[in-house]
Amino acid sequence: MSQNVGMSSCCFSGKVHQGQPTGREDEIGGLSTYVSEPQNGSKEKTIIFITDIFGWKLPNVRLLCDEYAKAGFYCYIPDLHEGDSLPLSFLDNVEPNLKAQESLGVADKTKNAAIVPATLGPWLAKHREGVSRPLIDGFVNTVRMIPGTNKIGAIGFCWGARYAILQAHGQSKDGKGSDIGGVDAAFGAHPSLVAVPGDFENVSKPLSLALGTKDSLLDEATRGKIQDLMAKKTDVPHEIRIYEDQIHGFALRGDWSSEKDKQAMDEAAQQGIEWFTKYLS
Repeated sequence: MSQNVGMSSCCFSGKVHQGQPTGREDEIGGLSTYVSEPQNGSKEKTIIFITDIFGWKLPNVRLLCDEYAKAGFYCYIPDLHEGDSLPLSFLDNVEPNLKAQESLGVADKTKNAAIVPATLGPWLAKHREGVSRPLIDGFVNTVRMIPGTNKIGAIGFCWGARYAILQAHGQSKDGKGSDIGGVDAAFGAHPSLVAVPGDFENVSKPLSLALGTKDSLLDEATRGKIQDLMAKKTDVPHEIRIYEDQIHGFALRGDWSSEKDKQAMDEAAQQGIEWFTKYLS
């Protein structure tokens, strides 16, 4: 039986980063999409970003997308929530950051504990796998048809990390028997809602994971199960890096004012860049 790992108030924690994204907005496959190009404009190595619950307009994900573009990848961030991403106000009003969490009183923690399921429950139902996965598969198919595109990678965070893992299953079939979705390599940071072992048993493409030791959604036992499952896949390139003292969301919404958190973010970004450099070449 697969164990589903859920979501909690940690999904709302983090910082909005400062900076000016340098990409552009376009419409691709019927979805609003942020596009960031490498200096040479090549689509030989393409990456699709599958965002967390805060979606394609979060400055953090756009700035990170630009960093991948500078490293030589043609990058897309599609609006897979179709205009229904959760508002950024949750980052400040529900759980601003880890330091603020530690200073909250019992009453505030109780209030937040009630807000989280009331907010997440309806949103997750609306953006369940039966709705979201066809959108992601369709976007992957659309990108494959863009002239100049060669290999495609998927990178995901939190909610999106699970779908990056599913894309590492390779292509599947739709109701008409046509190939859909599937990428050549994937990278997932602090995934949530994963089914263990179900989501990992069918991984057939290179997969890299970045996990934090203080992620309330992936405890030590669950991390160990994932490590054991992937270790059995001797024919599939994979890596799992564990980041000490890092909470859920650290690779995308870490606190830049903390040297340790900033370092973890930088190392996770480099982890993904190195992985895709190797397996999209």
